[in-house]
Amino acid sequence: MADCSQCPLKDKCSTEKKQTCVVENNPYNNVKNIIGVMSGKGGVGKSTVAVMLANELVEKGFKVGILDADVTGPSVPRLLKIQDKRATVLEQGILPVLADNGLKVMSLNLLIEDENTPVIWRGPILSGTVKQFWTDVLWENLDYLVIDLPPGTGDVSLTVMQVMPITGMVMVSVPQDMVSMIVSKSVTMVHKMNIEVLGVVENMSYMVCPNCGTKIKLFEDDTKNFLDSLNIKLLGELPMCKDILNISRSGISAVTEPIKKEFSSITDKVLSSIK
Repeated sequence: MADCSQCPLKDKCSTEKKQTCVVENNPYNNVKNIIGVMSGKGGVGKSTVAVMLANELVEKGFKVGILDADVTGPSVPRLLKIQDKRATVLEQGILPVLADNGLKVMSLNLLIEDENTPVIWRGPILSGTVKQFWTDVLWENLDYLVIDLPPGTGDVSLTVMQVMPITGMVMVSVPQDMVSMIVSKSVTMVHKMNIEVLGVVENMSYMVCPNCGTKIKLFEDDTKNFLDSLNIKLLGELPMCKDILNISRSGISAVTEPIKKEFSSITDKVLSSIK
């Protein structure tokens, strides 16, 4: 039977599930909750949402870490403006990089010399690296660990769901039929792995007219029926705006108050879903 003493789900598993559990935990760590952030495809703002969620959790007074599991496209360090820092490797494990607000960060780009170096690895190596980010990194005491998963339903996402005790998954989408179809595949995968979908963040949902403040929908979407068909809830809608688009250039600190307020509401809904 697995050692469940350091597992966030230790009080939620049946005896049968514990007997077949393959989760490995680092004895130096005590992570209470793990929130995965996932999307059906790339380019929908998944990493941005993951960073904003982690940052907002810190703002609410929690001890938080973020694990960049998107190994072939690691963007978390740049979004947090820590791309020039490097993680420290100790005998006990790897020390994550600290952002200015105390957020603990682990990404492959924090271990290589040049962030532009491509990762040309096959699936098993990618999956093994992400597993080490869980077992070998000294996260220590965290209330929440946010995981930025790669897009799609490939090897890395499967490994994360198998070897990490995910508390719940946040899906990121845009209001477009093709994306919705792909998101539904990801939702189905999460359900098959017996992980709860906490809800969907709809990014690029609308634009705001700079003159009159009217919300302009970019797509002819039917978000409500789509979510109802999957029996999941909408956590919030984010606009397409320069504030969010410029995070990769200016960092998370450049987000203005209206966007912060919207994401604070999204984070509250995530927390209430976990409780």
